[in-house]
Amino acid sequence: MKTDPPVAKKVPTERHHHGHTFVDEYEWLRDKESPEVIEYLEAENTYTDQQTAHLEPLREKVFQEIKSRTQETDMSVPTRMGKWWYYARTVEGEQYGMQCRCPIAGDEDWTPPELTPGVEVPGEQILLDGNKEAEGHEFFALGAFSLSEDGTLLAYSVDTVGDERFTMKFKNLDSGELLADEIPGTAPGATWAIDHSHIFYMTVDDSWRPDTVWRHRLGTTTDEDVKVFHEPDERFWVSCGSTRSEKYLMIWIGSKITSEVWVLESADPEGEFTVVLPRRDGVEYSVEHAVVAGEDRFLVLHNDGVDGEKAENFMLSECPANDPGTLTTLVPHRRDVRLEDVDAFSDHLVLNYRREALTRIAVWPITENGYGEIAELRFDEELFSIGLSINPEWTQPMLRMGFTSFITPGQVYDYDLKSGELVLRKSQPVLGDFDAADYEQQREWATAEDGTRVPLSIIKRRGVEGPAPLLLYGYGSYEASMDPAFSVARLSLLDRGIVFVVAHVRGGGEMGRHWYENGKTLTKRNTFTDFVSCARHLVDSGYTTPDRMVADGGSAGGLLMGAVANLAPELFTGILANVPFVDPLTSILDPSLPLTVIEWDEWGNPLEDPEVYEYMRSYSPYENVEAKDYPAILAITSINDTRVLYVEPAKWVAKLRATKTGDSPLLLKTEMSAGHGGVSGRYAKWREVAFEFAWILDTLQVEAV
Repeated sequence: MKTDPPVAKKVPTERHHHGHTFVDEYEWLRDKESPEVIEYLEAENTYTDQQTAHLEPLREKVFQEIKSRTQETDMSVPTRMGKWWYYARTVEGEQYGMQCRCPIAGDEDWTPPELTPGVEVPGEQILLDGNKEAEGHEFFALGAFSLSEDGTLLAYSVDTVGDERFTMKFKNLDSGELLADEIPGTAPGATWAIDHSHIFYMTVDDSWRPDTVWRHRLGTTTDEDVKVFHEPDERFWVSCGSTRSEKYLMIWIGSKITSEVWVLESADPEGEFTVVLPRRDGVEYSVEHAVVAGEDRFLVLHNDGVDGEKAENFMLSECPANDPGTLTTLVPHRRDVRLEDVDAFSDHLVLNYRREALTRIAVWPITENGYGEIAELRFDEELFSIGLSINPEWTQPMLRMGFTSFITPGQVYDYDLKSGELVLRKSQPVLGDFDAADYEQQREWATAEDGTRVPLSIIKRRGVEGPAPLLLYGYGSYEASMDPAFSVARLSLLDRGIVFVVAHVRGGGEMGRHWYENGKTLTKRNTFTDFVSCARHLVDSGYTTPDRMVADGGSAGGLLMGAVANLAPELFTGILANVPFVDPLTSILDPSLPLTVIEWDEWGNPLEDPEVYEYMRSYSPYENVEAKDYPAILAITSINDTRVLYVEPAKWVAKLRATKTGDSPLLLKTEMSAGHGGVSGRYAKWREVAFEFAWILDTLQVEAV
């Protein structure tokens, strides 16, 4: 029996800006306290359940595949901090991990113990068990896990709702007892002062923007906490931390285009923070502490440039810690290399950068008189990701780093700073008959409308020939790079002959800062047209056909999905949109909504600028829905999402259903107890992935083998 989809009522609401009136018939869905709204969302969930009920056996099969390939009882490679080795472990059947530690053998012990899952670890302490913390809650997330420098105290925070407001607690690790101190309503993160008595944390404003740093002294009430920094400008976020040397506490303030850093010696936690370089509009910088030739120095990674020419891809300078206004160039700007980060240790620096759309890492020794020779680490694979892992110690003979690719499970290495040897500590276990040699990855380039070459990463099982069923993924915002990464779950698609492709469209950061600059504000449409060009390239090159291609994206990538659905619906048989930002103009016009003001640097300010208003109106997925055939669409959202409100996909689906032609299925699935990241717990996440994969396989008409 065919079930009719829910039909949302129309309640015309007028929006007036810059002489233009937009009639929004579904804005009433914004009131999530309304029983009528909840009833509509639940009706959509019921409809989605009915329309996908036939996929339950396939969902269960995919879930079991993910589960069977995953070593459920597992342990991370221990990381040394002080007198302890710290590690995480998971237990079969448990949703969440446990944070643990065991003692080092001695001061010269830098070889992590080889831990065997299921085997008792001598001297092990369980510092935090996520499963116990999550008991009685449908949702659980950890926001802070911060150890005092002497290893005797733990500050951690939990969210059991999904709204990203955390309650901070403190634990005495010698006794295992919780302290009486408890701080509700904090943002993620916590930073200890070197005295182990003071801790710094952040709170958010009504728009969920971290705006204030507080100092808490153990043993006092929160009423006595001291506000040490407040940022009134709604374009800026605030965060705090400490240098690896533990000498300085730092407060970082940043908008999308401007930043500022304040410092305080950790030994004087009740002192006053001072600014390193006063903010200047459009100048971004970060600060790291190093000791060079016996002198405290600040390493400043910035885009200010020299001689009036901006360093778009950033450069590295240094200055005396007591005279931060005098900068000396260490690593000059390069147009072909995006310098992303610098890490300082007692006797070397680590440079993290991006070249030819791939991450790179180099070690730079600190000598008695200054700096030695920079040495880049080399890897054989065509596509890969490399980066530092957790390296908390200021002085250590090894560097912990992580390597992965689309076909290589994550690998943990220790790099011996003296010998240059890479020591493999662990390779992510993939159970069953997995063999990386059965898969292949390659780089291709599509040509965009304006002639720009756009990189694609293509991953498939060896022997799969086109035209084949294909899943095309994209994001393209916030300078976020979609770097190569292995996925156990993805094997369930690849093994069924599906080709997985990442379109590295403009708006991301893969090709440097210019790649981002040419996919934001008044060039945002490049993100959408690049994705369409990538899809056409895949068809023209014989990889797939439109009736065998599904597009996939989430959050800002969901905006991409909505825009592509309007621009080129004929290129896809299906579109999967997770927590999609599909009503961007309504959101960016309302400064009272979470995160809106800070987003103006990313999208423009349509409230004040009529050009921005018209430009956003031209690509807003919700406002450009037309009476035409659309592909099959599955939109997934969460009722407690504070970043992309559930109302955006709800309105989009309602308007599509009332407007589009054809009979392609249109589904909305709302998680009724989750946030922006979706459900919590690894088994729940695997079932969510299985739900999506089953829909993809069904839409691509791939046999459920």
